[in-house]
Amino acid sequence: MSPTPLAETVASLLPRARTELAELVAFRSVADPAQYPPSECAAAANWVAEALRAEGFEDVALLDTPDGTQSVYGVLPGPAGAPTVLLYAHYDVQPPLDEAAWVSPPFELTERDGRWYGRGAADCKGGLIMHLTALRALRAHGGIPVTVKIVAEGSEEQGTGGLERYAEEHPELLAADAVVIGDAGNFRVGLPTVTATLRGMTLVRVRVDTLEGNLHSGQFGGAAPDALAALVRVLDSLRAEDGSTTVDGLAADASWEGLQYPEEDFRRDAKVLDGVELIGSGTVADRVWARPAVTVLGIDCPPVIGATPSVHASARALISLRVPPGTDAAAATELLMAHLRRHVPWGARVEVEQIGQGQPFRADTGSPAYTAMAEAMRVAYPGQEMQTAGMGGTIPLCNTLAGLYPKAEILLIGLSEPEAQIHAVNESVSPEELERLSLAEALFLRNYAASRAV
Repeated sequence: MSPTPLAETVASLLPRARTELAELVAFRSVADPAQYPPSECAAAANWVAEALRAEGFEDVALLDTPDGTQSVYGVLPGPAGAPTVLLYAHYDVQPPLDEAAWVSPPFELTERDGRWYGRGAADCKGGLIMHLTALRALRAHGGIPVTVKIVAEGSEEQGTGGLERYAEEHPELLAADAVVIGDAGNFRVGLPTVTATLRGMTLVRVRVDTLEGNLHSGQFGGAAPDALAALVRVLDSLRAEDGSTTVDGLAADASWEGLQYPEEDFRRDAKVLDGVELIGSGTVADRVWARPAVTVLGIDCPPVIGATPSVHASARALISLRVPPGTDAAAATELLMAHLRRHVPWGARVEVEQIGQGQPFRADTGSPAYTAMAEAMRVAYPGQEMQTAGMGGTIPLCNTLAGLYPKAEILLIGLSEPEAQIHAVNESVSPEELERLSLAEALFLRNYAASRAV
């Protein structure tokens, strides 16, 4: 069948996709009870489960994962002898940060300047809508030629490993011939891209204590050890003069071979202010795809407004370390924790706690599934060839699946291109990308089924 009718069907499904994405975005499904009530995640999970049941999925279940969250699972049986494809997305989202900085409410899908804005629109509620749209289009044109499993994770953004551990305890559940992870993104809008590598991640919390309680800075300042100042010293030790990540014992000189990221493009995508330098050394691709990167995610200290003239007794910070392929995340975690302890000044007491961890990932881009995806993207993006890039983020499930199912072919696509501003205020998704990638996924499923039938 010509792909043109399929493309027309995908286009006709876009209004429904927008309506459903708006419903899903409305759930404040941040998987952290300290920020939002768990009922928000539960409501989002139930929405996903009902959507799967409406599409004819069987064995739809809310999986109670070991980290206290729920993942949604379902199976759509295909023709006898057809391969099985697992489609992945996650319904949990990052917190909205400063809601006042959003041009439109973060949990209300809003169309503006040709994009749809809302927390999770691209990362990764839009990925779930992409999967559903692709399946609906195929059903309208002869049916779905593969057995489809869908899993929508409930705690990917927290990095607490619930689904990974559940999969390890139930190894038959997610078994598939191919896996499409809908949580990556094109290098830029209109350029079809598969992600070949992911950096791993470790998350640690560090606390520094120096005094039994805060002291008057006029009476004791100058001799009393300030815990906040000690913490600042520790955090500064994680960067070289040029801003490169420096964790004692951790290699930080790898190079990226493949699609490059021009510095002027990166500055524009990252919205770097005029006159401000980029940090690190090597190419931009080296820095964001092939080398470790430390980020201070937050510091507990008094805000400027309301601060008192005090020497601080205690301070703490949350630190993320992105780990490139070829480096074990557990080993990097130990190095980071040892570095933090070693660099605390003045004999201050320090506690370091690991919060989350995910291993880096490298895909086999020479597998037949990649050929099928390249053909699909060539049709969905006329005049463009599929590109292969890295991604600095982490999707911990990828390594779990690769370990459990070593013969499975794992592909990473998605809606998180640079303009989407995922994890930042004013996250958005391009409806054109949603349309093209839904078509690409539908064509991929058709191509992959045909290739396995040969």
